[in-house]
Order: sequence, then C-alpha cells, then structure tokens
Amino acid sequence: MLTEKVHIAVPTAFFEDESLNIQGTISHIRDLYKQGVKSVLVSGSTGEQHSLSLQEKIEIINGLELEEELISNMEIIFGVASIRQKQAEELADKIRHTKISGIMLGYPPYVIPTQEEALVYTKTIINLSNKPTILYNNPKRTGFDLSEKSIIQLSKLDLVVGIKDAGNKGKVERIKKELHNNNLYFYAGGEVDLEERVSHGYNRLSSIAGNVSPTEISEWFEKIHMKQKVSTQESEKVANIMEQVYQGNAIVNLKQIINRKGIPIGICRSPIGNI
Repeated sequence: MLTEKVHIAVPTAFFEDESLNIQGTISHIRDLYKQGVKSVLVSGSTGEQHSLSLQEKIEIINGLELEEELISNMEIIFGVASIRQKQAEELADKIRHTKISGIMLGYPPYVIPTQEEALVYTKTIINLSNKPTILYNNPKRTGFDLSEKSIIQLSKLDLVVGIKDAGNKGKVERIKKELHNNNLYFYAGGEVDLEERVSHGYNRLSSIAGNVSPTEISEWFEKIHMKQKVSTQESEKVANIMEQVYQGNAIVNLKQIINRKGIPIGICRSPIGNI
C-alpha cells in the first residue's frame, strides 16, 4: 500500500551533453528527504520518461538501490511505461526484485491501443512488478484515454491503489459511483486548478511545484483536501510558487531553480529547453 497523500514527481538530471546524471537525480531526492519529503516519483510525470531508454531507467534503479537510507525510509514510486510492452515488462520485472515501493503505470504514447489491448498491457505489467500500482491516464500527452469501464475493471485488482488524472468531473463522479474498491485514490497531476479537482473528488497529489517548495505545497494541499480555510498569506505564497514554476515551461523552470540551489540537476533534453 502507498500511504502518502503527496508525492513529488522529480525531474531527471542530465549533463550538458544530455547524457544521464544519476547522482544529480539522487542529490535532488536526498535534498527533498532532508526537507521532510516522504515520497517521490522517479522517471514519471515530468515529461522526461519517454526520453529515457530502458537501460537508462535500469541504471537509475540500480543507483537508487545503493541509497539504503532513501530507499528504506521513503516511498519511492517508479514510472513504468513504454511504446513497446516488452520493454515495460522488462522494467517491471526488474522493479519486482527491489525495495521500490510502487509503480506509476503509464500508457504508450502515439500508438493508441484499444481498451482491450490496454487492459492486457496493464495486467501483464502489474503481475510482473508485483507492486502497488497507480494507473496514469494522460490523453493530452499520449493520445490514449483509459475508459471508465476499464478503470472500474482494473480497480478490482488488489495491487491497483490509485489513478492519476482519471478525467473530468463527470468521469470521476461516474467512476466513483461504480467502484468496487472504495479505497481507490484519485491523484491530481500537478497543482494547476487543484482546488477545483479536489472538489471533484481528487484526494491525493502528484506534485510538480513541491520540487521547490515541498512543505508549503503539502500543507496547502492538506488544507484544501480537509476543507480548511487557507489564509490570504498562504494563498499569496502558493501563488508566488506557482508563478515561478508554471509561467512558461514547468520542467525548465524547475531545473533552473534547483540548479541555483547548487544541486546538479542540469538541463533538459532538447527540444525542451532549447530556446
């Protein structure tokens, strides 16, 4: 089970030649851990997952496994997705034999599988990883939209604990009415329109802005979720954080802010950040 209400979707570090910088990635996770962050998503929703080769993802996992304090004391969730199911299967099997806490299972971009094909893909990878799983539905980026029927069917699997970006208000409400698993968590991807999404039934957060202000973002989300009053001062602070992160390209902004702290998160892989 994944117990943390908020996890931080961390960017992947790259050197100036765009090659993978595993220690830079781990340095950022270690800094978040020192700030009290209890859960991170690696190789996930910062838009870099599909730029990573299978071998690079395995190298990141190997690096994480050497960080005994982090992997023993944090919920580390690893993003699993590939345009080829065989590669996703190999990654899932690798994760099965690690202390990684769970996976976020994304769908292949561009190829647009049928719902039936997506169900086979999902069940195969979950069985291989044998880890608590958050389904990641992101039609804007992948072109594929996991249907209400498919989500409800997959929610019956013991290892499926949540879904990220299930859909609009109507879709979420209809799914909740039909759910057999009342413990299925609904994760909001990022902080944009967060209050509205919480009002529609989202009850967990896959945070982007938490990379730079984890305490402020977590406390803000908790108040929204618990329907507590957010003070004017807190609202202004969060608005400032949001402007820093989301004005322009969020991943480029994050890396600039993290680099300024002296943590070598590096650059993005072009065309992102090539201006």
